[in-house]
Amino acid sequence: MLEVPWWLWAATIALVVVLISFELAQATVRPHVIGLRAAAVQSTAYVLIALAFTLVVLWQGGGQAAGEYVTGWVVEKSLSVDNLFVFVIIMQTFAVSARLQPKVLMAGIAGALVLRAAFIAVGAAAIQAFSFTYVVFGAFLVYTAVGLFRHRNEDPDVRDNRLVRAAGRLLPIAHGYRGDGLTVSVGGRRHATPLLLATLAILSVDVLFALDSIPAVFGVTRSPFIVFAANAFALLGLRALYFLVAGLLDRFVYLSLGLAVVLGFVGLKLILEWVATLTEAVPHVPVAVSLAFILATLLVAALASIWRVRRDPTARAHTGDPYRRSGRREDERGRPG
Repeated sequence: MLEVPWWLWAATIALVVVLISFELAQATVRPHVIGLRAAAVQSTAYVLIALAFTLVVLWQGGGQAAGEYVTGWVVEKSLSVDNLFVFVIIMQTFAVSARLQPKVLMAGIAGALVLRAAFIAVGAAAIQAFSFTYVVFGAFLVYTAVGLFRHRNEDPDVRDNRLVRAAGRLLPIAHGYRGDGLTVSVGGRRHATPLLLATLAILSVDVLFALDSIPAVFGVTRSPFIVFAANAFALLGLRALYFLVAGLLDRFVYLSLGLAVVLGFVGLKLILEWVATLTEAVPHVPVAVSLAFILATLLVAALASIWRVRRDPTARAHTGDPYRRSGRREDERGRPG
């Protein structure tokens, strides 16, 4: 376990807070569509910041810790790109205007960061108290990988979640957007705007994203500090990345398949880590091997997607729906309106 002094924790959290505050200010004080050039510059800057943080981990914990951080960041960044698929679907479903999309995106990113921080604390405490937690996390990731593989050609129904349905029961829904507000007064009664429903949809899927990402990165490292840093730096810059690749996301035809392989690999690795504590017959999987396998899998998925789209320009990617209830008929689900 990497020992991290309190001041490094404080400095890292302060850096993340400063960066996320800058993003929030850009999205709320002056909401606007990020141009392609600006999105490319900002996305590159956040990637460089994340990679530069490797030097901090290297200085504090050595090459092993640095390798774990890079591997965890790659896993979390790839999962974050998949999350952008769902964000695009939500924006389209609730017809969020381009001007308001940065505001909704930042609500989702900030919510994801808070949720993941809480899940990291719970997960770290559970692992320290019960080594069998590795098996629970691993089994959950394998279950998710199987579900993602089975439903890789489907998209989640973003209206079919409890928060959105509860909002529809508690508040009447206003027709169309009324400025930037989440609610509006109509005839003396509060009505929810589609912007509120879109925000709730993103916050609700944040929970599912955290359920996947936290066990996945704990499969790479036991250090809560590395888990937090990998998650935080993977989430930062998603607003710019959204506008950079939103038009290209549906071309990553095999991304969900690649992620299913990665999640299955990490899940099995977690289970083997627990078995290795009981017997020396099971070898530990080096972090370099994990990083090489994950990078190779994502590269193959990307190249296969390019090949598929060139052969079939009509091919479209799907985010996958690993938690779809089997047997649920299309006409029983709420359809986007």
